[in-house]
Amino acid sequence: MQEKRKIYPFVVIGFTILFSIIFGVSLGLALAFTRNIIIQEDFTQFNPALPTRLLDIHGDVITEFASEEKREIIAIEELPPHVVNALFTREDQIFYEHGGFSIKAILRAVVGKIIGRNLGGGSTITQQIAGTLYCDRRDISIKRKLEELWWAIQMERRYSKDEIAELYLNEVFFGDGTYGIEAASKYYFGHSAKELTPAEAAILVIQLSNPAGNNPFKHPDNARLRQVDVLNQMVDLGYLTRAEADESFDSYWQNFDYTRVSSSAYYMRDDKAPWFSEYVRRILSDSLYGTLDYTKDGFTVHTTLNIAYQQIADKHMGAAIEFGNRTYQSNKAVRFADADRVYIPMTELLGMVFDIPELAIVESRLKVKSLGDYNSFVNPTMEIMSLVCGIDSLKTITSKVNVSKNTEEKKTTVEGAFVCLENETGYITALIGGSNFGVGNQFIRATQAYVQPGSSFKPLYYSAAIDSRKFTAVSQFIDAPVVFKKSEEDQPYIPTNYGGIWYGSIQLWEALARSLNIPSIKVLDAIGYDAAISRSAALLGITDPETIEKTFPRVYSLALGVCSVSPMQMCRAYAVFGNQGKEVEPIAIRSVEDRNGVVILDMEKDLRIEQKKKQNRIQVVSPQNAYIMTNILKESVRIGTLRSASGGGAKFKYKDENGKEYQMPVAGKTGTTQNWADTWAIAYSPYYTATAWMGFDTPGNSMGKNLSDAALAAPPVVNFMADVHRELPYKDFPKPQTGLVYATVCAVSGMIMTESCTDGAVRQYFLDGTQPTQYCSYHEREKEAKMMGISRIQRSTIGATRPKIEEETEDILVLPDFILEIQEKNGKKNKKTDKKTKVTEDALFKDFFITEEEVPDTVDLLQDNLETELDGLTEQQEEFSAENLTENPFL
Repeated sequence: MQEKRKIYPFVVIGFTILFSIIFGVSLGLALAFTRNIIIQEDFTQFNPALPTRLLDIHGDVITEFASEEKREIIAIEELPPHVVNALFTREDQIFYEHGGFSIKAILRAVVGKIIGRNLGGGSTITQQIAGTLYCDRRDISIKRKLEELWWAIQMERRYSKDEIAELYLNEVFFGDGTYGIEAASKYYFGHSAKELTPAEAAILVIQLSNPAGNNPFKHPDNARLRQVDVLNQMVDLGYLTRAEADESFDSYWQNFDYTRVSSSAYYMRDDKAPWFSEYVRRILSDSLYGTLDYTKDGFTVHTTLNIAYQQIADKHMGAAIEFGNRTYQSNKAVRFADADRVYIPMTELLGMVFDIPELAIVESRLKVKSLGDYNSFVNPTMEIMSLVCGIDSLKTITSKVNVSKNTEEKKTTVEGAFVCLENETGYITALIGGSNFGVGNQFIRATQAYVQPGSSFKPLYYSAAIDSRKFTAVSQFIDAPVVFKKSEEDQPYIPTNYGGIWYGSIQLWEALARSLNIPSIKVLDAIGYDAAISRSAALLGITDPETIEKTFPRVYSLALGVCSVSPMQMCRAYAVFGNQGKEVEPIAIRSVEDRNGVVILDMEKDLRIEQKKKQNRIQVVSPQNAYIMTNILKESVRIGTLRSASGGGAKFKYKDENGKEYQMPVAGKTGTTQNWADTWAIAYSPYYTATAWMGFDTPGNSMGKNLSDAALAAPPVVNFMADVHRELPYKDFPKPQTGLVYATVCAVSGMIMTESCTDGAVRQYFLDGTQPTQYCSYHEREKEAKMMGISRIQRSTIGATRPKIEEETEDILVLPDFILEIQEKNGKKNKKTDKKTKVTEDALFKDFFITEEEVPDTVDLLQDNLETELDGLTEQQEEFSAENLTENPFL
């Protein structure tokens, strides 16, 4: 025993000498490795990763981009003491005692490695922050460890202990894309680090060593265990009392949201316009060059968004999308109820009677119902259990079910998109890309969704029709059933109007305002595909010939909007009309500054330079054409498809500062595609143009007849425009001083009025040289025309032989006059009287009138073998028609 006691001091001395040798050699190696490191007086001046801030048009913050490094700086004095103490308890209990490194900690870590146990880390807080700032911590070599040690010593020389702790708390990674304790606190708990409780501080510090395994949203059980360890140690070290620790712990878990899933700081950030922000982020990603990184370099992005306008758009579009989905689901429930009550029992009965197994659908219905119940009730409960109990395999199953459920829901979810452009500048002042922006919904429908525009497409080629000088605002059309056919080999095209209503004789301005299809197809047919497509592409901003060819099919249905465009394209097209025909290039970013305030991108300046180079080419359409189109499209608000939502323009009435009432001029158009799959509404004022689209992401679904453009897309656009213009002074669309003629003409014929014109007048603008030059002779012949029509019907034999069709032109077949259906309501003829023009519309067909009594009660317009031949016209009729065709330039 005595010998052993004599040996023990020698062992200790030997071990000490050995360690001193090892340490000396290590220090020498450290000096050797670091001898080439340039020592600069400003070595502590570094550029931490900072988020990029997005500012709106008034300089208000929209959001910040941090991606992998969401960081916010906070002073250590602003933090509660238990936050800093939690850090020291977990990472470095002797922080204020060492000089940058701890031999005891290093030895403890070495022994732990040897025996295969985790006895704690060997790096101090100073070493950790030194490695973060000046070394690559992914490198686990001895060389990196020595360099880290050297930098830690240098930092201890330059910084105070509190400065090092503050630097650490603002720099290190806390998981899920958050860097720094302020950003982490807002992400995990929704409030500033100034308000952290002891239990919350413990949750944060355990993220430092293992953010994936200790994440409270992914692994709440692991997080709870590690949190208890930290709180107990804080009690042992005297930082907390037992009562404080227990109370904080209990409060945290009583209020914990088990349903929340781990996401990313990017998606959990405060964002006043997430769809617009994502649109800007993609532009930045494509525009920055070299080593510039919008997630770390702390840029300031000056955008075109108006946060106030965005909030208005969010409110109205959110309500519209919610209404659309609620109504669609109600429509679907009614259809399913009818099937469940009537058709399914009948099908089951047939299957049983005739022994047809395929018709036995009860079993499959039960499976569908069971799956629905599982998705709605069982799976959410299992998901919470997986989170609370930490059962990863169960979590995997519930996640797969959620993905499948979300995929199915997308097919039957009504989505929407919204864009508002400032006409003069092209500023995107508001943008919505869909219902709720998130991880599973980032498709920006405002710019990425290419869908059919329906009747909202019509004004684009009507503009070309005005410039062709073949048509004016008062050109007359016969809105009646017509078979369009280019050649004998082509299939006949027989379009109808919405609701099956025919208006008979109608002028161009009203046909467009009421969105009638037959006049529109006649316009397209008269000006030709080349002119229509060229003008439409120019207005939409499509310049690539291949894209133009793919976008616009050369078919009659193009007149009804059978092409694919985005809401942004449609918005810019209408904005051109509101901008006196000049090009409108949508722009989201005005300029980008670096962290020092130096402008590195000046996108608006570059755009204006390019536009200036275009000189006259910036004029997409003439100011005169734009003014005429605007004057026509204002009628859509007054009497057309926007009348219902706008109250005939009443929503745009305001009072100025003197109490005088005025109405802001607004024009626009709506559109609904076949089978009510898509709905559109576009409205513009002298200030702004707003566009809304609503429909499904997956083609083929129908929202239902009660979700048309006027019911669904028009209200958010009209309400947005009404709210936005409430604080703006009156402004009218600028009228060109030359090239226009303003004329009052007969409301029926469109010719110069005479004393016989008793059906009212219309006042329209004309391109100089296209105004009427002949006096109206229509009313003098009206009586004669009616008499000829009566005689002609009396000679027609209906039912004995099939009526035939005569080719009006070589490519348009017109159905016989006696099959024209006049809309009836409550058994009475629907005579539509316009309060402004006082026009009473009769059914005018082939230059003569027929009355309701003269039309057969039932005529089948869809007879398969409809042949071509009309009762012969008398010479007088032929002469009358030919005379009108030659003298009236509007036919």
